[in-house]
Amino acid sequence: MKKYIIISLIMAMVSITTSAQSVVGKWKTIDDVSGDAKSIVEIYEENGKIYGKVVDILKEERRNALCTECEGADKDKPILGLKIIRGLEKDGDEYNDGKILDPENGKLYKCYIELEEDDKLKVRGYIGFSLLGRTQYWYRVK
Repeated sequence: MKKYIIISLIMAMVSITTSAQSVVGKWKTIDDVSGDAKSIVEIYEENGKIYGKVVDILKEERRNALCTECEGADKDKPILGLKIIRGLEKDGDEYNDGKILDPENGKLYKCYIELEEDDKLKVRGYIGFSLLGRTQYWYRVK
């Protein structure tokens, strides 16, 4: 009986540690200027890479907004449902070598993300190298 309890505890601890360290899940995005919550982005893994799509827009007047500044296949698509994080790969504690789309200006930037805390995600979009960019902090939706 003790053996089963110990095994169960070890499995629970491994499960908690693994899930707490994951970037996968829903994250609340925050406007850089106003500090207001803007949207919910769901980050998920597909074929070993990390992607993120907008699953909710928190401001009612923006819910039907289109990505009018986007180019190519994303041109004039609804922002709700749009894939904004594309093809990040795990590299130690961060995920990089992918892109992030800013639906406000339609531009794609190089990107990396990293957990600052279990419920706080650092998201950095940049041009060229990471010194020329912008950092946002997103917060896990519980």
